[in-house]
Amino acid sequence: MDLRYWLPRAAEVAERWGERFGPLRPHPSHLVDEADFAAAFERFAKRLEHNYPFFHPRYAGQMVKPPHPAAVVGYLTAMRFNPNNHAYEGGPATNDMERECVAQLAAMFALPAHVGHLTSSGTIANLEALYVARQSHPGRGVAYSGQAHYTHSRMCHVLGVEGHAVAADAEGRMDVGALEELLRTGRVGTVVVTCGTTGAGAVDPVHEILPLARRHGARVHVDAAYGGFFTLLAADDALAASLGVDTAPWRAIAGCDSVTVDPHKHGLQPYGCGAVLFADPGIGRHFAHDSPYTYFTDAELHLGEISLECSRAGASAAALWLTLQLLPLTPQGLGAGLAASRRAALAWAELIDTSEELTLHQKPQLDIVTYFPTVPGPRPPALSAIDAASDHVLRRGMADEHDPVYLSVLRVDAADFTRRHPGTRADADGARVLRSVLIKPEAEEWVAPLHARVTALAASATAPPASPAAPSAPAAPSAASAASVSTDVTVDPPSPPSAPSFEESAR
Repeated sequence: MDLRYWLPRAAEVAERWGERFGPLRPHPSHLVDEADFAAAFERFAKRLEHNYPFFHPRYAGQMVKPPHPAAVVGYLTAMRFNPNNHAYEGGPATNDMERECVAQLAAMFALPAHVGHLTSSGTIANLEALYVARQSHPGRGVAYSGQAHYTHSRMCHVLGVEGHAVAADAEGRMDVGALEELLRTGRVGTVVVTCGTTGAGAVDPVHEILPLARRHGARVHVDAAYGGFFTLLAADDALAASLGVDTAPWRAIAGCDSVTVDPHKHGLQPYGCGAVLFADPGIGRHFAHDSPYTYFTDAELHLGEISLECSRAGASAAALWLTLQLLPLTPQGLGAGLAASRRAALAWAELIDTSEELTLHQKPQLDIVTYFPTVPGPRPPALSAIDAASDHVLRRGMADEHDPVYLSVLRVDAADFTRRHPGTRADADGARVLRSVLIKPEAEEWVAPLHARVTALAASATAPPASPAAPSAPAAPSAASAASVSTDVTVDPPSPPSAPSFEESAR
């Protein structure tokens, strides 16, 4: 798709539609001088250069990537109409599109019945699910993995319910034995299972937790904000087997009470586009409210009547709808990109496993690879040395103007680290490991160069300091030799002028 062709067409759609209502002269208060706008736009474009190349496989850090061109065109086209999907009269066309998209998402998870809507984020989607959980089981708390997203603890605080962090196993998944112990207390009304932790991409054993929760009368909410679309791979047994995807957790989602998924991650959508789905269409009773000035059309159910949010961009629904027309929710449609990301993660993990410079922290369960520089010298290696080496690779990679690579880090506490890597000396309360989210399918073609670059950085991070040279008569260096002198590893070179500094990125 050529955006230079389709974006002008997007502008024409609203203009042609608007002509049927007669001529309209813009109000003078909204008019701006073309020269003034040109100057402001130049400043604006320059400001945007202060960014990271999220579109490029060199960026293998956080879980961000550009939206699909179809989503861009769909969003910008609908944005000219500026629909609000809170109520049907706020945007009939995009309300209908949202319902169709939600039905497709529910079918992807094989929910037998459903009610749901898009949200501005996965956090809001999870908040709504926990709100319904509180209303369904008043006075009982919420259990979630210690590796779950930090907002679950925060949302329990907001909702005034007791939150229980359950220990994770050696693979980063919720420990079923620890959960059973907690459920026996009767204090838990809802269990949150995570399908794709944001740290390492771990998938909780939904198929084991669901029957356990049911025996104790608890609801099960699935936080699949990051990993939800991987259920497309689990739908094809042969494909799942070839990619090492365990189908059991994904197929158990159909029996759960609610699901969160973020189309603005693997669904190729712009921010913000989350979604929450409920298996019981009757949960709307928990959102009942009176709004005499809002709902005046004869819609069967306004989306705002099953939502905590009010105003929501109808353009998000338009963008998702148009994308799914071209890349349907099938293993061969949208799933093809996820399969490429999964293959990239497996390939890089295999290279790391046989590397002398890097150590695999955890075998990837989705498309997130975690690893750290192999620290040479006295054994066992110390946590502090691993942390320092990871920091070196992160900073040096993003500060290199000629061959940059952008990674992220995951902080692992000492107990978790030494459980995975028993030979480590715990001289600190934890250590950072490197983390690469291979969310872009283009990463599959970049595994080898990424590995080579990170390996070189890891080697420089763990190399012993050079011995001082024997004194000799001073000589003026040639231009060539002066250019080849490297800086001491303890000094960070400046960040590229077009990218944020490390300190800014860490905020």
